[in-house]
Amino acid sequence: MNPPDIALKAMNAGHRLLIRLTGGKVGHSAMGMPVVELTTRGRRSGEPRTVLLTAPVHGDGSYVVVASRGGDDRHPAWFLNLRADPDVEVAVQGGPRVPMRARIADPADRATLWPQIAGKYRNYAGYQRSTTREIPLVHLEPRG
Repeated sequence: MNPPDIALKAMNAGHRLLIRLTGGKVGHSAMGMPVVELTTRGRRSGEPRTVLLTAPVHGDGSYVVVASRGGDDRHPAWFLNLRADPDVEVAVQGGPRVPMRARIADPADRATLWPQIAGKYRNYAGYQRSTTREIPLVHLEPRG
């Protein structure tokens, strides 16, 4: 059974609260991955929408995030938003929001990245097994 929207929102709110209550000492990483705060523009509302995500691949100011939605058969709202408008903002470790551009990994890129991610972080492999949809990978890269 896949998590309902309310559960995903509650988990994100709890994560934010943990970061705030610990003054940022806890919550900026999970399972050895940095946690990024991704802000997209709502595809229908036009309003900013922010979510906390783990980035299993990162370096040189760029991040790769996984649009898993916990193995749900539907894409997460943040993925649909950045697909509609790839200009996003990313904050890391409580730092300022940095303008970035989202780029969905093409099939060849995903074929290279997915085994690395699923091999190191087994939860993602489990999410892929629980859905028929191919879980997208998204590069978040500095604009410029």
